[in-house]
Amino acid sequence: MTGRKKLKPRTNLPMTNQASVLKIFYYLIACSIIMGAAACSNTKYLPAGESLYVGSSVKIDAPKLNKKQRNNLKAALVTLTRPKPNSAILGLRIKLFAYNIAGHPKKKHSPAAWVKRKFGEPPILLSDLNLNKNVKVLSSDIENKGYFQDEVKGDTTIKNRRATAVYSVRTNDQYTIKEVHFQADSTELSAAIDSVKSESLLKPGDPFNLEVIKAERIRIDNYLKENGFYYFNPDFLIIRADTNKGNHEVNMYVDVKRGTPKDGKKIFTINDVYVFTQYSLSAAGSDTNKTNASFYKGYYVIDKRQVYKPRLFEQALQFSKGDTYNRTDHNQSLNRLINLNLFKFVKNRFEEIPGDSAKLNTFYYLTPLPRQSLRFELNGSSKSNNLTGSQVSVAWRNRNFFRAGELLTITATGGFEVQYSGQYKGYNTYRAGLEGTLTYPRFLIPFVSVNTRSGFIPKTNILLAYDALNKNKLYTLNSFRGSFGYAWKESPQKEHQFNPISINYVQPLNVTGEYLDSIKNYLSLKRSIDKQFIIGSTYNYNYNQLVSNQPANGIYFNGNLDLSGNIAGLAGGANWKTGDSLKIFGARFAQYVKIESDFRYYRKLGDNSVWANRAIVGIGYPYGNSQYLPFIKQFFIGGNNSIRAFRSRALGPGSFAPAERAVNDKRSFVAEQSGDMKLELNTEIRRKLFSIVQGAAFVDAGNIWLYNEDTTKRGAKFSNNWYKELAVGAGVGLRFDVSILVLRLDLAMPLRIPYLPDGQRWVLKQIDFANREWRKKNLMFNLAIGYPF
Repeated sequence: MTGRKKLKPRTNLPMTNQASVLKIFYYLIACSIIMGAAACSNTKYLPAGESLYVGSSVKIDAPKLNKKQRNNLKAALVTLTRPKPNSAILGLRIKLFAYNIAGHPKKKHSPAAWVKRKFGEPPILLSDLNLNKNVKVLSSDIENKGYFQDEVKGDTTIKNRRATAVYSVRTNDQYTIKEVHFQADSTELSAAIDSVKSESLLKPGDPFNLEVIKAERIRIDNYLKENGFYYFNPDFLIIRADTNKGNHEVNMYVDVKRGTPKDGKKIFTINDVYVFTQYSLSAAGSDTNKTNASFYKGYYVIDKRQVYKPRLFEQALQFSKGDTYNRTDHNQSLNRLINLNLFKFVKNRFEEIPGDSAKLNTFYYLTPLPRQSLRFELNGSSKSNNLTGSQVSVAWRNRNFFRAGELLTITATGGFEVQYSGQYKGYNTYRAGLEGTLTYPRFLIPFVSVNTRSGFIPKTNILLAYDALNKNKLYTLNSFRGSFGYAWKESPQKEHQFNPISINYVQPLNVTGEYLDSIKNYLSLKRSIDKQFIIGSTYNYNYNQLVSNQPANGIYFNGNLDLSGNIAGLAGGANWKTGDSLKIFGARFAQYVKIESDFRYYRKLGDNSVWANRAIVGIGYPYGNSQYLPFIKQFFIGGNNSIRAFRSRALGPGSFAPAERAVNDKRSFVAEQSGDMKLELNTEIRRKLFSIVQGAAFVDAGNIWLYNEDTTKRGAKFSNNWYKELAVGAGVGLRFDVSILVLRLDLAMPLRIPYLPDGQRWVLKQIDFANREWRKKNLMFNLAIGYPF
């Protein structure tokens, strides 16, 4: 003991921390030895006389270029050199190390062979380098960027059997565009090109760039395709450059090639439109007979079996007889036919009418999907509160239910969650439900015909559903849902959903005495079993720039507006403060306005890194009949897709202390903490480590609050001190991306706990990873499928 007291003034650390520091120190030494061994071993296995190729560098000698121009040119040229060296993490070529230590396994299915195949990467050797070819590639790219007087040289340096390619580039000023001339004549084609010359990408004063010239040809071709020039091609355009003007300037001349075919110069119009509904890839010839075609509103439908009503195609087909051909209507017709989800394959063909008429017959060939299908899903789940369970769903789909593209879906679900350990073992949850949805591929609006102009068919959705929730030993809830509304897309990025009628009725049954006794101690538990009647409207707007699966810079926004009881409340007189209420069919209905927004911003930090951010803001305003939002409409926070340092739905509202921390009563139940207002902020750095493994570091913050005062929940009401009641957590995680799903493991800890006394909420000084009790109370492990946002 005496020795320990002498150490304390020197280290100013408790013994547990000293031990953890020593362990970390030893780990760092061990890692350094392993890293050094990995680095050395990469050259140990090279063939005799070979060197490991580790990359290239480019030196720019251009006195007339400024620093930014030199850096941009250098960055562009480095990416063109080949081959690419072995991948590295923090300077270590881990994949190459795995390849080397695996050796030459004799058996294809041995562990060493598996390591070599899955994680290994063969060495990139100096002999793989073609220096002269790279010199030609760099020289060509420089000229394409307007540096016509250039000199490129290449050389290699070798040190410790590691080879580097060094390219020296010498160039003068970049040529710029002086004048742009569009050659015109009396043809329709020339007049069309001349009409859009003001929008040219070739602008006087800009640098000469071959990529911009190619883009200009594509721009002109796109315009012509939109204005009837069906057979035109970008290769029919020639853009000449005259570099004899001096002063590093060039004149550009845009013209149509002399050998352009006659059809390429014509404006084509649509003649007849034919739709073949039973096209078969295996017997195409027999499915294209135009006899017995029925004419409907400008197009012919060939449907021998009369499977589809002709009006199904009215909103899908954008071309009518006499229309000028344009690419937009061409593509939108195909997209709409595909988005009907009735056809496995959709083909399109245009056929020029013989002669000099400049007219096109249009043919659509549709291969139907099976009319009926059955889908079975089985899911498993495990939660941090010791709940484990499963859910099964069976969905029956009937396409073309009323022969005009309607989709009827009936889904039956059942599931359970079992708490296999902990204080509330045996309080299991069982769910069952039946849902029917009927979707029409058009807007159903009485006496009005409405269509959209995007490539997506508008839809009308009708939903009816019943759900039963049984919490063993506690209560049972019956829920009835119904809605009528519309869904449509402006573009792949913008989507709207509007339900003018949305009804939800929740009825409690079989509430046990045990649960009623708990309500006496925690009145907020009563909200879970309140009879709830919601009748109103909802609107959702979604904007997503990240429509592809590839990480990219962009934003995502999802906004919701939810109204209930506003029309019914016009009768007036309802006031929860005075106990006056209004009822419909004997049930008290909810009155509120709820607005919620989910904004996300993603930014690439490199080829393998993404910075992801999310901000959720939700505001609920209960009034008239309602003191709070209905429980099923309230906000929750915490859990593996929210603030990961706190248990799911166990945080808030405000500075209110969770029930399990308030008293020590084994018969009490921890209610799911809910609120009328919500603020959540998340930021996360994601980086690919190797193979399918990604790493992440994150910080989460936020809380929920009540709009009105609740005497049973002190500190739960939203106030001017809301920022003092924010919870903060941080952590690290791993993601295993196997394409079909992402398995996510996150480990988080709280940095700020809002229900602690003011002034003690930051707990940074209490962090002690060496303390087992601290780890047990503060480290939260999350296992989930998919990214949190």
